[in-house]
Amino acid sequence: MPKSPVPEDLLKSGSEWGNQAALFLWAQINQKKYPELKWLFAIPSGGLRDKITAGRMKAAGTKVGIPDLFLPIKRGPYSGLWIELKVKKNKPSPEQLEWITCLQSQGFGAMVCVGFQEARDNLIKYLEWKN
Repeated sequence: MPKSPVPEDLLKSGSEWGNQAALFLWAQINQKKYPELKWLFAIPSGGLRDKITAGRMKAAGTKVGIPDLFLPIKRGPYSGLWIELKVKKNKPSPEQLEWITCLQSQGFGAMVCVGFQEARDNLIKYLEWKN
């Protein structure tokens, strides 16, 4: 019988995709402990795609720089948590930093996390926030 995948299996690629997939697998595994993880979702704005698909996504409202993930759950003073997920070799773009600044000014938690572990740890910290 094949073993169930674990986040570490997805991290082997070292890619942002692998880190994000590992985070969502971790979220799925930990929904009993943190039921609010059910509401965590990804924003499909990045990645390589053909020109037709990119044009259609732009016409439908996709924006450059919007963070990768959103958890629409209120904790402490924040109305929700936005995460821009990076791997060590990648830095946030000026547009991503502009989005994060805007979101923070509007009462959201918004941050850049480098890798699965930092994103996971910040999600746990956020969800365990005592009001």
